[in-house]
Amino acid sequence: MIKAQGKLDPLLLIVVAILVIFGIVMVFSASFYSTISEETGPYHYLRLAVQWAIFGFAVMITVSFLPYKVYYNLTPLIIGASLIFLLLLFTPLGVEINYATRWLPLGPLTFMPGEFAKLAVILGCAWYYTKYADKTKTLLNGFLPVIMAALIYFYLIYRQPNLSTAVIVVLTVLVMMFIAGVPVAYLIGILVVGVAGVYFMIQSAAGFHMSRITGYLNPFSDAQGDFFQTVQGLLALGSGGLGGVGLGNSGAKAFWLPYAQNDFIFAIIGEETGFIGSILLLVGFIILVWRCMLISMRCKDRFGMLLGSGISIIFAIQVALNIGVVTAVLPPTGVILPFISYGGNAIVLFMFLIGIVLNISRGETLGKASRRKQKDHELEEDEAA
Repeated sequence: MIKAQGKLDPLLLIVVAILVIFGIVMVFSASFYSTISEETGPYHYLRLAVQWAIFGFAVMITVSFLPYKVYYNLTPLIIGASLIFLLLLFTPLGVEINYATRWLPLGPLTFMPGEFAKLAVILGCAWYYTKYADKTKTLLNGFLPVIMAALIYFYLIYRQPNLSTAVIVVLTVLVMMFIAGVPVAYLIGILVVGVAGVYFMIQSAAGFHMSRITGYLNPFSDAQGDFFQTVQGLLALGSGGLGGVGLGNSGAKAFWLPYAQNDFIFAIIGEETGFIGSILLLVGFIILVWRCMLISMRCKDRFGMLLGSGISIIFAIQVALNIGVVTAVLPPTGVILPFISYGGNAIVLFMFLIGIVLNISRGETLGKASRRKQKDHELEEDEAA
């Protein structure tokens, strides 16, 4: 028997649709020149972006009809699967691209266990702090087990190497712990230790992460070398001015800004749509995060509240890190802009997460309708009396 379902949150649905469509347009614009001389042709990334978007929307709508509470019992299995996928990267199955092993083969496609790990830690935190809600404020049962699990994920992802995703995972866990009610003193302590640990790893790395920090402090010190992409991103943003040079008219994407359709797509957006377009995009993301968080906070179920909050957090962190890198506020990292940057694994994950929030919103609207119906029934009984 299928249970009654409420209505999808219309504002969240509209914002996601606008972001995805805008992302397709910008991926096509950013990738046009870099693929025009290749065998695949200039429409290669456009076709892929449209295909992934259609598949992503199908996933989102399907998940929006699946009661979010089913994930509660599935969470241990999902966590176990995510850890196995991460470990498989260190076997011959791991696919290495640009000196990083972050992919597993999936037929003609590739699968990124790091992206799947984001879903796993969100579900894991929501599950744990629901199952052991009465122990949330304790050190031994409410804090240490979750931190130890987060550090395991951090290590396995960092070793790929993928420091940016590892940091996103840990930050998501810390904020979810705060929302769940873990004492702030514990969180501050682990944050201080974590910052020191990351600094130590950067110092001990064989120049890989250290060069990024140096480039962040003064990217123009080697504008033609290691910091070329950062400098070109800043130049693209600056040349956009107030209103931009117009869609499709970017000069930076003409072989000046490498992989413009990925991590640095915000630089192309700034150049082509200017300050106004960039601000409008930021407003769209603010509405997205606000709506997800509002839906989560209204959820009467603790698991649903924590699950939706974790999803809101990961969107906020991804957007902040990506734009922070492009504007040189943060050191360069491989963080994509949700719904905008090209990436099949990412778009499917993000649409899956939005589907979960939409299902939570269905429960909210169903609850409102039930309460209105109950209130009308009580009024009818009073009038009859």
